[in-house]
Amino acid sequence: MCYDIKTNLEAQLQRARRYGDLNAIRELAYKLIPYTDLPLFHASGFNHPKMLVYTSSSPHIPVISRWGLVPHWIQDNKQRMKIWNNTLNARGETIFEKPAFREAAKRNRCLVFVDGFYEHHHKAGDIFPYFIYRHDGQPLALAGLCSEWLDKSTGELMHTFTVVTTTGNALMTDIHNNPKLEGPRMPFILPENLEDGWLKSASGDEELMKFRELIRPFKDGELKAHPVSRLRGKEYPGNVESISDEVCYPGLEG
Repeated sequence: MCYDIKTNLEAQLQRARRYGDLNAIRELAYKLIPYTDLPLFHASGFNHPKMLVYTSSSPHIPVISRWGLVPHWIQDNKQRMKIWNNTLNARGETIFEKPAFREAAKRNRCLVFVDGFYEHHHKAGDIFPYFIYRHDGQPLALAGLCSEWLDKSTGELMHTFTVVTTTGNALMTDIHNNPKLEGPRMPFILPENLEDGWLKSASGDEELMKFRELIRPFKDGELKAHPVSRLRGKEYPGNVESISDEVCYPGLEG
């Protein structure tokens, strides 16, 4: 699963740095920032934060998007609110079949750059949050799906996205052990050489099969993790910079 992330402007501009005039891109980004919820030292998808994503129609310049995909066929806000919390993640194994995701999976993919993500570990009746990030400190490119939805009551065109997930790698197998789930999960993280390919549309069955084969756990040894402050309840410190700092819990000793 991937319901909690950390990201800021520098991480979200990771892809834009590789293309065009960085000064122009930075100027544009700063104009967008007031309309986003950045920086997000900790953000829960259930709050549907506004972030920057790269899409097939805007592969080099980020656009503002809200977490939680809203399919174009949703009729009104009541129906949107009913589905929204269920579309924060999209299981990679079924994105081409599920009605909420299949059209976006074929034509509207996106990239979401984050500093890292948070996951919970279950042990001895307690739950401990972990921060997971690249071993070299560079941002992670999460594979996503996106959609535009027209709010007929206001005329607003809302851009939304979901994070694609896959089975957990060795690290996530150790951390993500929720007994209520079938097995460990993790976001589908794209290496740089696959980013452009992920943004391309797919039409025939053969092309779709190639995309299915792309969705797999991130390479072992590329990620690190450490326990952090509580992300839920009364002990949660909020969206503060120190939220991703390492914390020692007696219940995790040994």
